[in-house]
Amino acid sequence: MKNLIAPHGSDSLNPLFVNDSSQRESLISKSKDMPQLLLNSAAAANVVMLGAGYFTPLSGFMDKKNAISVSNNMLTTEGLFWPVPIVNLTKDSKNIKIGDEIALLDPNMEGNPVIAIQQVSAIENLSDDEIKVMTDKVFGTTDKSHPGVANFLSLGNTLISGDIKVLNYSYFPNEFPGTFATAPEIREMLAKAGWSKTVAFQTRNPMHRAHEELCKMALERLDADGVLIHMTLGKLKEGDIPGDIRNSAIAKMVEIYFPENTVMISGFGFDMLYAGPREALLHAVFRQNCGCSHLIVGRDHAGVGDYYGPFEAQEVFKLDVVKNSLKLEIFSADHTAFSKKLNKVIMMRDAKDHSKDDFVLLSGTKVREMLSNGEELPPEFARKEVAEILMRYYQSL
Repeated sequence: MKNLIAPHGSDSLNPLFVNDSSQRESLISKSKDMPQLLLNSAAAANVVMLGAGYFTPLSGFMDKKNAISVSNNMLTTEGLFWPVPIVNLTKDSKNIKIGDEIALLDPNMEGNPVIAIQQVSAIENLSDDEIKVMTDKVFGTTDKSHPGVANFLSLGNTLISGDIKVLNYSYFPNEFPGTFATAPEIREMLAKAGWSKTVAFQTRNPMHRAHEELCKMALERLDADGVLIHMTLGKLKEGDIPGDIRNSAIAKMVEIYFPENTVMISGFGFDMLYAGPREALLHAVFRQNCGCSHLIVGRDHAGVGDYYGPFEAQEVFKLDVVKNSLKLEIFSADHTAFSKKLNKVIMMRDAKDHSKDDFVLLSGTKVREMLSNGEELPPEFARKEVAEILMRYYQSL
């Protein structure tokens, strides 16, 4: 794997999943006698990402000093670049003591099975003010109408830190077989394909013509070996399309409209934060851990509503702390759309002589409305085969 970009902050990946099955069985059996903590979905998603090596080189959940340092400066107390605190926040720590080994229970699986074992190194309270400052630094707002903020503020004020051993990947392997993959698995796929220059495309939505062309532009302009279409498979906000539907739609588009052996489709088990620039940086860190050399960062990357400027997520990569820390580079993209004048999909910034009316633009609401009514989407906007998969889903609601 010598031709792949090195993982973040390390020479090798650090997946926290316990590979040895007899050791795993033994830990599961011991966990029955341990103090237990039912995780929230955000902490469970962190467990999956730590287990799968995406959060290399972290070894578990951050303590208060690190969480605050990462929020304020995007650096751990030891100087590792990290854009978002990786924490286990809870409202319920009454049965837990420092030094305990505790069983972390999965909130997203029936019966709440144990997902990981944590060695508790500290139990610390965050004041409401400290939570507020962290929220403001990470999300750029404390407005509870922001779905990421609302979720973060609901998690609790008690921080349980310490190293973890991960026992399973929650519902992701079963619900997304063939799509969910760990960072070591993706590195292996890239190495096998002989790709040393890989562009990652982050998505939580099905891909329309504009997304398809954006991937093709990046492939061509960077002279890359291939594109990794990498999907968020975790919890989304209300109204977002479920992972399995999105998966089928993307697979169909790649099968028909991309040259053979230029695209890999995969997914990761994380809940969207909708944290704009900070989340774009997290996306870059874990794509580097996957072996990708580039990440497409488009207009309002990982944003929601009007909380972030359209290109704030690109600007943040110009900060010294980022440039000095990441090996991965970004492919900065503008909004892409079909130009009626040029009869092709282009980046809107490349068309100085166009007005809005010269493009085929549809809002998400309009798209959902048309699909629900069984109306065909314009071919300039969506591939027919993709639109049919989405239409079947919307009409089943």
